[in-house]
Amino acid sequence: MSFLKKLKEKISKQTDTVTEKFKHGLEKTRNSFADKVNDLVYRYRKVDEDFFEELEEILIGADVGVSTVMELIDQLKEEVQRRNIQDPKEVQAVISEKLVGIYKGDSEFSNEINMQEDQLTVVLFVGVNGVGKTTTIGKLAHKFKSEGKSVLLAAGDTFRAGAIEQLEVWGDRVGVEVIKQGSGSDPAAVMYDAVQAAKARKVDVLLCDTAGRLQNKVNLMKELEKVKRVIEREVPGAPHEVLLVIDATTGQNGLSQAKTFREATNVTGIVLTKLDGTAKGGIVLAIRNEMDVPVKFVGLGEQMDDLQQFDPEQYVYGLFANLVETEEV
Repeated sequence: MSFLKKLKEKISKQTDTVTEKFKHGLEKTRNSFADKVNDLVYRYRKVDEDFFEELEEILIGADVGVSTVMELIDQLKEEVQRRNIQDPKEVQAVISEKLVGIYKGDSEFSNEINMQEDQLTVVLFVGVNGVGKTTTIGKLAHKFKSEGKSVLLAAGDTFRAGAIEQLEVWGDRVGVEVIKQGSGSDPAAVMYDAVQAAKARKVDVLLCDTAGRLQNKVNLMKELEKVKRVIEREVPGAPHEVLLVIDATTGQNGLSQAKTFREATNVTGIVLTKLDGTAKGGIVLAIRNEMDVPVKFVGLGEQMDDLQQFDPEQYVYGLFANLVETEEV
């Protein structure tokens, strides 16, 4: 049984809804990346240096990232030699296998939020303006609430016009309260109020929005440090997660944003939004491999439940779904 068929068998134990969301959300990347790989393996009669060079270009075009691509190509060459693979079509399954392997890497993989037992869990969201940070907070609030948890939102982006109102719209939609102050107020003061309110009401989860200015990195760092300091003083060990929200459609620019924010704060996970809107879904691998930070959630559509916990096997199956179905015909 090929790796792709084993992958399908493994993910079949999960709900069809999740599998379909990944398959649908990755359609643009699949139609670009996987179809090009499919075309490549049918055009070549043998697995040679020209084959690998063209595969390299396809991977870079999907925003997998140069260093990740080099690592993947080296692994593929070793595996092809070890298995004595002559037929290019046999390389497809090896590619999918190595993509899962590169994502999982040597470090322990977890897509779970670090929830605290019987006490407040604080999640801090960072990211530039326009990446879908507020929408992500709203959708995660919906997720936690549907799981029976009590949720509170903190409107810590006091600089962007309309940011507080946007979070309030999501609060009303989901049915959770937003702790806020006036526009231009100190974000750390908002966080203090939010933490006090969350503790007093014995809330399970506090989701904290922050400003997304990157124009002045020094100010950004100072602001985030102050916010974290206030949260940690009031809730020892918090924030329990610092989630960086990145717009998948920005490609490699998203990777440079990730590196900047990682310098400013200890990012524990990535939320990759608008993955359904790009043909360059390889950015998932670049972020994981080059930053060693797990992707915890991905945005696969506009609906409330289209923000899904990231699963590398669902992701790779979503990329190669057409090939699996072709194998079965």
